[in-house]
Amino acid sequence: MDMKKRIHLELRNRSPSEVRELVLDNCRSDEGKTEGLTPEFVNLEFLSLINVGLTSIANLPKLPKLKKLELSDNRISGNLEVLAEKTPNLTHLSLSGNKLKDLSTLEPLRDLVRLKSLDLFNCEVTTLDDYRDSVFKLLPQISYLDEEDPEDQEGSDSDAEGAGEGGEGDNDDEDEDEDDGDSESFLSLSQKGDEDEVDDEEEDEDGEGEEDFDEEGDDDEDVEVEDEDVSGEDEEEDSGQDGEVDDEDEDDDEEEEDGQKRKRDPEDEDD
Repeated sequence: MDMKKRIHLELRNRSPSEVRELVLDNCRSDEGKTEGLTPEFVNLEFLSLINVGLTSIANLPKLPKLKKLELSDNRISGNLEVLAEKTPNLTHLSLSGNKLKDLSTLEPLRDLVRLKSLDLFNCEVTTLDDYRDSVFKLLPQISYLDEEDPEDQEGSDSDAEGAGEGGEGDNDDEDEDEDDGDSESFLSLSQKGDEDEVDDEEEDEDGEGEEDFDEEGDDDEDVEVEDEDVSGEDEEEDSGQDGEVDDEDEDDDEEEEDGQKRKRDPEDEDD
């Protein structure tokens, strides 16, 4: 598919000014030109032209908001000075797999003051002695070369973006710190509230326990009083029964005495 037709399909009934990302990988360019790509794409931020047969980027339109440009696996050999004019805000540039042989072809990239990440994988220039040190010295504004920093530590796109945006990244960090502080304060208040509620519940339980203890004490006193009353009644009943028994014994004794008297009286009469 040729590039012009591919661009028409990628628009999807949108105007070029509405497009922020455009991927045209593996389509055919007309004699190495970016046909169909016009200055109307004023808000374009990401453009990918991987393996489209480009021999030069001289016909690249002016794209003032472009930040990421993928030009891997083409036949570009130089004339990189056009990038500073057409894409002045570029932060990520991939020229991997192109015909770049020496460091001098990279010198025009010094004018891309916002450039933070540069990829040159599979370019002949990478075989030069002290290649990495030389490129970092030539382009002091970049933070990552072939996805690694000067200490050969791997980096991600997000790292490079943060370095490219500078102050905005710092402000974002401060905002995140403030948000974290607010979240921690909210959590602390919530935890304190929960602790207060737990303390109140424990106090209520202690109060209820004391009331239950008092009620049990009152019940024990009532039981003791009832026991005393019952004991008193039992003693009175015992006393009454003992009295009745004593009265019966006295009556029996009196009857025996009367009988003895009766027995004696006839004897007295005989005398």
